[in-house]
Amino acid sequence: MRKAIAMIAGSIVSVQLGSSIAKSLFPDAGPIGMVWLRVTAAALILTVVARPRLRGHTQRDWFVLGQYAVALIAMNVTFYQAIARIPVGLAVTIEFLGPLAVAIVKSRGAKDLIWVGLAAAGVVLLGGSPGSLTWAGVGFALAAAACWGAYILIAPHVGARWSGAQPVALANIAGSVVLIAPALILHGAVFTRPWVWIAGLALGLLSSVLPYGLELAALRTLDQRVFSIMMSVEPAVAALWALIILGEKLSPTDLVAMGCVIAASVGITWTTSRQRYRARQVKTTDAEGAEP
Repeated sequence: MRKAIAMIAGSIVSVQLGSSIAKSLFPDAGPIGMVWLRVTAAALILTVVARPRLRGHTQRDWFVLGQYAVALIAMNVTFYQAIARIPVGLAVTIEFLGPLAVAIVKSRGAKDLIWVGLAAAGVVLLGGSPGSLTWAGVGFALAAAACWGAYILIAPHVGARWSGAQPVALANIAGSVVLIAPALILHGAVFTRPWVWIAGLALGLLSSVLPYGLELAALRTLDQRVFSIMMSVEPAVAALWALIILGEKLSPTDLVAMGCVIAASVGITWTTSRQRYRARQVKTTDAEGAEP
């Protein structure tokens, strides 16, 4: 249990560290360039590790994988565009509205409206900090949130049709191919510098390969409720790394807004898990009562 929790903590620290490092390199390679470097590095590493098999899959398998790839790559592109315009901590906070919305939609309890209201309060508070936000930045962050929500909904279907890290590897390969032209057109000259490739490799490891490996290993023994609650602290970790690496300071209002979204995420995770537990108990009781 402790080992699994440490793995999830390491995953969160790694991916958010990668976000701040990526933003620090935007002046040289730009958001699109950094996304391309990230997915290309992840594609190379995961292809070696996962060795995806292209044969033996149906047309439906490929269609589902295509949806997964679009959601994953679009989420990365829109998120990097968002942090290019607004503080990383606030972009992650807004992006977190995606999985929060999915959890709320799947919830069946009227009491969960409390968490909806808390998340809404966080959004309203963020709107009260115009100095930290831009319309474009918020728009890209909301698009990233929508992509993250779609990713969560699609992932189980992909997992049922593709094994291990194969879908992640193939999705990153697709992203590398699709983004190579925009990256070269916008920032082609920078890719002649060796340090850029080293940075891309580090970014792929920090933001994709390492978090995926740690989460996959941890989820074998860690309760999904604990996992979801731990993931809720990502905005705070993102803000901390952004402060250390980029010097991005958030106002007290921004911090309160972030706290509202985190609290709403923890709350909806907790109540939803309790609802599922009670539903299982009812089914078990009904089954026992039906026995002759």
